[in-house]
Amino acid sequence: MAKRPTKLQLLSQTGPSTKTCQATESVCADFLDYLRSECHLAANTIAAYGRDMQRFATWVGKRKLNQITIRDLSGYIADLQSFGLAPASIARNVVATRTFFKYLQLEGIVEGNPAELIATQKMWQRMPGVLSKSQVEAFLRSPRKTDAYWQRDIAMLEVLYATGCRASEVCSLRVRDLSLVEKHLKCEGKGGKQRMVPIGARAITAIHFYTEQIRGKLAAKSPHPPEQLFLSRSGRALDRIQLWRLVKFYARRVGIDPKISPHSLRHSFATHLLAGGADLRYVQEMLGHASIQTTQIYTHVEHSRLKKVHQNFHPRA
Repeated sequence: MAKRPTKLQLLSQTGPSTKTCQATESVCADFLDYLRSECHLAANTIAAYGRDMQRFATWVGKRKLNQITIRDLSGYIADLQSFGLAPASIARNVVATRTFFKYLQLEGIVEGNPAELIATQKMWQRMPGVLSKSQVEAFLRSPRKTDAYWQRDIAMLEVLYATGCRASEVCSLRVRDLSLVEKHLKCEGKGGKQRMVPIGARAITAIHFYTEQIRGKLAAKSPHPPEQLFLSRSGRALDRIQLWRLVKFYARRVGIDPKISPHSLRHSFATHLLAGGADLRYVQEMLGHASIQTTQIYTHVEHSRLKKVHQNFHPRA
């Protein structure tokens, strides 16, 4: 029986470009399996990497992975810019490409790693959108009693800002994860990592009101009532898309930038803590960042605001 060719042999074959492309797509699929089973990345992260790898495999075309150079990869990044991708999306593609080539090295498909030399331009590192404290106050008061599920929406918005949790973390939050007497909750972040996050009095009051008023009625609509705290009108767990739409809806109501997203409240949470004097390490822990470098972007945001204050009010600015 003939032996099945190795990945390296497949990628070194000469022949129609379709075969090369198929081999590349196969390795990309194996890479995603590796991220899922070995690295234990979150489902949303793997989905994002999957989109990046699909774009990368299409770009590879006739090329062989073990012959790609830094010059080729620089051209790939330039192509991403020409496609009109957002700076954050380009930066993520760079990270995905670097990680992919590290995987190729582990598998013996390539010897060197040209992706290590890809530079992430400073222009790609955009400051996250942050709401002012007055904007946050107006936003949190935006649900009205005429809204269908205003009790739930107030609690949801309060939790987003009070904890700095990601949209996916808020949607997956279960009733049993709440420890309101101790004023904290347990959330599951990227890669299944759990952390305890403090929660303030206003958010606790909003949660109590929501659970007492309508959560039970919503849960009764589902044949199998979910454990999640925030439920949709059908009694199912609220998903990220529904949460995103609600945030957009209430932002428009109070005249806040339409580009706002659930992540904007996470950015605002971190920036306001640092502005109040919170230690960067504590903020890192509350946000669930694996690296302190990720949290440091919020210090740059705060510094930019301090510069603006200095320019506006210092007599010799």
